[in-house]
Amino acid sequence: MASLVIRFDFRAPSFGKATANELYRESIEMAAWADTHGFDVIALSEHHCVEGGYLSSPLVMAGILAGRTQQIRILTVALLAPLYDPLRLAEDLVLLDVASGGRVTVVAGLGYRPIEYRALGVPFEQRGRLLDECLEVLLQAFRGESFDYRGETVSVSPRPVSIPSKLVEVAGSSKAAARRAARFGLRFCPPLHDPELNAFYESECARLGIPPQPINDPGEPWMLFVSEDPDRSWAEIGPHLLHDATSYASWQTGDQRSYQRSEAFTIEMLRESMIYRILTPEECLAYARDAGEDASFLHFPLGGGTPPEYGWQSLELFADKVLPYLE
Repeated sequence: MASLVIRFDFRAPSFGKATANELYRESIEMAAWADTHGFDVIALSEHHCVEGGYLSSPLVMAGILAGRTQQIRILTVALLAPLYDPLRLAEDLVLLDVASGGRVTVVAGLGYRPIEYRALGVPFEQRGRLLDECLEVLLQAFRGESFDYRGETVSVSPRPVSIPSKLVEVAGSSKAAARRAARFGLRFCPPLHDPELNAFYESECARLGIPPQPINDPGEPWMLFVSEDPDRSWAEIGPHLLHDATSYASWQTGDQRSYQRSEAFTIEMLRESMIYRILTPEECLAYARDAGEDASFLHFPLGGGTPPEYGWQSLELFADKVLPYLE
């Protein structure tokens, strides 16, 4: 069956009709709905100091969603790990792991916005070293044994129910990130499909003499809405999707790469880019037939602060006219 993912960003731009309170409340209800409709993953991300809002406390939200769901996995991709105290992060992750029954995974990344580091008093230029330290502490803590941490003998309890490689993965779109994932024996989770980068990760594992973990490759995802009238839906929610796209374009400078990177600055250009798609149920099924086992649907029902009524229409239309025919 196709992979089904629902993603939330918790933006609430000033031009939107929905308030932050409404968007947070409805996202929790949508996550509970997805849990009972066969979805595989809830995807969260982390950013700080964003005009118009963004999820800044993904671990808190992961705990809330774990309490409202029973079986769906919760993936924070990416968690800006250098901004956290490593020991406290280990304690929080172990608690989430035990309380959720092993359903929470964080993908540890560096981030790419200096303002986030300045605001939280963390040196941006040291983020690589800080991420390495964080991963080392996490892996020691997850063993449930005592270890030395900054001159003190510490331990983290209870022991997690998940193996370390299921609790934490490594994000990044560079060879340095792939090398880091291999060095720590963790899954590599690049933010785009890059066969050459994937092969480099596997070669690094071979060089180190360790078996490579399965790569959490997103393939060629695109943010999905479902509508009986895509033209009208683009007119209604296009400004929200464009807001999301242009924000990322302004942040991801230089060699930063991800699947949601777009150079569009109009709704028409964004629609042509095919990064965000509004499809009819028939188009969804045609895609699923063509993609076969590789079919993947990444729903973005509240993307860019989209009013909840449109998000619910998309999800319910997918459940009524697409989901029954995917198996």
